Amino acid sequence: MSASTRTLVRPAVLKTRKGRLIYWSALAVALLLFTVAFVVPLYWAATGAMKSSTELAQSPPTYVPESWHPENYAKAWREMDLTGYFLNTVVLAGGAWLVQLAVQVPAAYALSKLRPRFGNLVLGLMLLTLMMPATALLVPVYLTVVDVPLFHRNLINSPSAVWLPAAANAFNIYILKNFFDRIPDELLDAAKIDGAGTPTTLWRVVLPLSRPILAVVSILSIVTAWKDFLWPLLVLPDPARQPLSVFLQRVAPDTPLNSLVAGLVMASLPLIALFLVFQRHIVAGLSAGSLKG
Repeated sequence: MSASTRTLVRPAVLKTRKGRLIYWSALAVALLLFTVAFVVPLYWAATGAMKSSTELAQSPPTYVPESWHPENYAKAWREMDLTGYFLNTVVLAGGAWLVQLAVQVPAAYALSKLRPRFGNLVLGLMLLTLMMPATALLVPVYLTVVDVPLFHRNLINSPSAVWLPAAANAFNIYILKNFFDRIPDELLDAAKIDGAGTPTTLWRVVLPLSRPILAVVSILSIVTAWKDFLWPLLVLPDPARQPLSVFLQRVAPDTPLNSLVAGLVMASLPLIALFLVFQRHIVAGLSAGSLKG
């Protein structure tokens, strides 16, 4: 048997009744464990928000609410005035997404296809930032947004303080570059023969072929910006400009527990919906290894 066809369990064993029983039992147990690990917290939060504050705080906890209060969601939205903070989060996440695509796609394309001098050195320095703890970068990045080099502007309490640092994402640039590396140079040469310049080639040839990886980068960017807590807390001290993640933590001590849980659930729903809608794009983008035709 060649190395390319080796598996954990030999095919001959899988053909036996005992082998199939063991295989399907192990698969069922693994799927059950993963389902429990992911679904139970979602169920606990969704049903916990529909309990009374007394029932939610009691010990031992109830697994099914004794009395259902779905109106807690509307009550939490109204009493905590989540509309403004939800819009703040949309602006921050949407702006971070657009800025990241505007910076990272040309950077990855340049490193992949234009091959500038010292390009490998630049890429290596970018990847070094992935080895550093995120907290180690907080102080230098904060000092940068307080006094932007050359422009000498203070971005505190501005969405730009969240958007611009998000563009410096070495991981996204790396996976984009790897995808661009797999695009045949013959396609780009054909575009040049037709008179297309570098921006036109990127826009009309490369980007249409890169939809799967662009979807992956977009989802990662939006999810990261949506759930980020520490950085918005530092650069957006004005409560009226804060996103949901910061606002909910700030009001937690003075908010009934069931209302707080309802707010957390509603803050998570857009991300869950985003994943369910674009999960095929995630798999396609991460598994894309070649181009056909």
